[in-house]
Amino acid sequence: MASEPLIEVFARLIQATGPISVAHFMAESNARYYTTRDPLGHGGDFITAPEISQMFGEMIGLWLADVWIRAGRPEPVAYVEAGPGRGTLAQDALRAAARQGLVPQVHFVETSPALRALQRQRFPQACWHDDFSTLPGDCPLLIVGNEFLDALPVRQIVRMEGGWRERMVGWQPEAGAERAPGEPGDTGYSTQQGRLLPVAGDRPMDAAVPADRADLPEGAIIETCPAASAVVAEIAARLVAQGGTALLIDYGHDAPHTGSTLQAVRAHQKVDPFATPGEADLTALVDFSALVPVAQQAGARVEGIVPQGPFLQRLGIEARAQGLARSAPDHAQTIARALARLVAPEEMGNLFKAMAVSAPHWPAAAGFETIS
Repeated sequence: MASEPLIEVFARLIQATGPISVAHFMAESNARYYTTRDPLGHGGDFITAPEISQMFGEMIGLWLADVWIRAGRPEPVAYVEAGPGRGTLAQDALRAAARQGLVPQVHFVETSPALRALQRQRFPQACWHDDFSTLPGDCPLLIVGNEFLDALPVRQIVRMEGGWRERMVGWQPEAGAERAPGEPGDTGYSTQQGRLLPVAGDRPMDAAVPADRADLPEGAIIETCPAASAVVAEIAARLVAQGGTALLIDYGHDAPHTGSTLQAVRAHQKVDPFATPGEADLTALVDFSALVPVAQQAGARVEGIVPQGPFLQRLGIEARAQGLARSAPDHAQTIARALARLVAPEEMGNLFKAMAVSAPHWPAAAGFETIS
């Protein structure tokens, strides 16, 4: 039943078949979460960059128009956004792009009925897709994914005394019970019926660990995202075959990272990720460094990885902020605050990264230094 709390579904499943993987837990939780609500805005659970200021989407629209113009203005061309939320980014980006002559077909990769309904209000002419497989195959693609990859399920492997094991999610049927053996520091979540908590699986996973990380200390966690790699591989293959470019922006790191980055946000506050599955937004930091070779192996060119702040500054967001402040002086303080949230190192400027993946015969994208 869709209305049954997901924690009860997990409890029943785990008690019947044993612990489930972190990836399974995250995938099912986010599927329930996104299909049942609009999570954005002050009344939701979180705010993304396009909701902070129109400047974010405008910079992306100009970025797309610039590379399209230098590619020779191919027609037809398709704008594709993965996880477009309310359509705010697309609205701002396509308005700015249209001023430069770029008026593409609009395609959204979105599975949430609630969010599709909101997107349809702004883009009744758009085409919707459950995944990338049904996108048009006869024209170049201008792909944007902002805070899309971070919601894809991650796999975790934990170093135990006896070697590496997959990190799983188990069920402790008695509230207040001790944490699972070998899982340092995790207390899980208690209800009157029990709690979900991370546990170590029983299968050896040493063969899945890179040689240079095999000797990490006990308790160390390695996190990978096969789903993100699959998405980037598919995007890269399409760009190589059809032409175009993709801009991926998300919070993450540009070098291999150790430790769990799984987090949950509800009502703009971080909460226990195991507390209320399906009722909070689950995300994990994107390992952009792991995605670079995936795109390269498909034959695409990779440009990046650049922190969001410097990327937007190179595109001229500060000049845009000054122009907005001059035209609306009563809102100058609000505009300055929004700019700071987007580019300041202590806010989104360093935590978020941008990476571009392009067809090899397309021009280099602005704001990056090609690394392949």
